[in-house]
Amino acid sequence: MIRRVLTVLLLLMALPLVLAVAYNASNPVSTLMLGRWLTGERVERRWTPIAEMSPAFVRTVVASEDARFCAHPGVDLAEMRAAIDKADELEDVRGASTITMQVVKNLFLWPGRDVVRKAIEIPLALWLDLVMSKRRLLEIYINIAEWGPDGEFGIAAGARRAFRAPPAALDAGQAALLAVMLPNPLKRDAARPSPGLRRLAARLEARVPKEGPELVACLGLGG
Repeated sequence: MIRRVLTVLLLLMALPLVLAVAYNASNPVSTLMLGRWLTGERVERRWTPIAEMSPAFVRTVVASEDARFCAHPGVDLAEMRAAIDKADELEDVRGASTITMQVVKNLFLWPGRDVVRKAIEIPLALWLDLVMSKRRLLEIYINIAEWGPDGEFGIAAGARRAFRAPPAALDAGQAALLAVMLPNPLKRDAARPSPGLRRLAARLEARVPKEGPELVACLGLGG
């Protein structure tokens, strides 16, 4: 009996490692999307390759969510140390979750900030960064992120809902409004932005890099 339990546990631990490699060639869905399907709730998602997104939008998401995305190995130890130094408790650690860690959470884990989940999330993020390109990681993140209050996942659904526009047509201002939705798409609405959301988006837009050799090398982005 114990051997069977250990075998099941090992298989469960190995599954994300295998799926991470498989997702280089197949387009995944998030655990949240699966949960909505199982409960009969609406899910809207059309996979959009990163080549079909406006470069301004891609740069804006990186600047908003993980400015050092191209520099770290999936886990940003410098940001994590800074966040821990500022936090009173482990549950208060925020701002240290990289795009790769968010991909791990959305694909394989459960919501929340508990220590157990974080302990699983970190090694899986290092593995994903090892077996996937940065471009593919970002493409998956943008396509599984929740971008609306009624089951809109991925930028195609989010851009259509907010601006009736395809991802390729998003300008810098629209990109910033969509990017600042990501922490809470159930309350933040790029289609009807509050004055506070507009201020956040304006500050983000002002600090987005226009282009550079690092983004070209890392993500294949230019102009």
